[in-house]
Amino acid sequence: MKNFGLIGFPLKNSFSINYFTEKFEQLNLENYTYKNFSIEHIDDFPLFLKKNKDLYGLNVTIPHKIVVMKYLDELDESAKVVGAVNCIKIIRDSEEDVHKLIGYNTDIFGFEASLKPLLHLSIKKALILGNGGATKAVAYVLNKIGIEFLVVSRSPNTHNVSYQSIDENILNQYQLIINCTPVGMFPNIDDMPKIPYQFITPNHIAFDLIYLPEETLFLKKCKEQGATVKNGLDMLHLQAQKALNIFLQ
Repeated sequence: MKNFGLIGFPLKNSFSINYFTEKFEQLNLENYTYKNFSIEHIDDFPLFLKKNKDLYGLNVTIPHKIVVMKYLDELDESAKVVGAVNCIKIIRDSEEDVHKLIGYNTDIFGFEASLKPLLHLSIKKALILGNGGATKAVAYVLNKIGIEFLVVSRSPNTHNVSYQSIDENILNQYQLIINCTPVGMFPNIDDMPKIPYQFITPNHIAFDLIYLPEETLFLKKCKEQGATVKNGLDMLHLQAQKALNIFLQ
């Protein structure tokens, strides 16, 4: 039996079990299973691995994408550059002891492949809302494709700005807005990032990494102003397919 799973805390609304179970069935991998593992404290990770000797791969979500790296033996180039991991390949020896843990970041692939079809030549600058683990992957992709960006945070410092500083002038310049926060995610569907939506125009693109609900209040407000909008479902499927390829290689 080879088991795979998702670690994070709290684990809500995860699509991973259904996605990977369906993929294993399609590939006739009868001895492959997928489970959710709710781990509140990352310090419990080594003991968790010892207790689950049938684990061969993990997806990683909030809040462990960064802190889990200290337990890994090797990082793929994607994870090194981004500084966050959302996929771990577990290599075991003949006695089923862990031989090596390799970390990857498949959010890079998923976000880039999902974003690119939306872009047009007039998009030169982007606002990234939030400064967590997902932000690092988004920033990496924007650097790669040559889009200048500004990170907006509730705790501004020399590397980012506050939500209160976002005004009409900034939104006129930064016409791609990417929400990397969990604000507006189910069940808190009446929440949204606090930006001046009245200054959003049909020239803007709003991308929300959240996929549940399908249309967050952030996307709804931007769409009402004529902006092009997209949620995180496509990105989610693309990064999951990338993770599946890693697990099976």
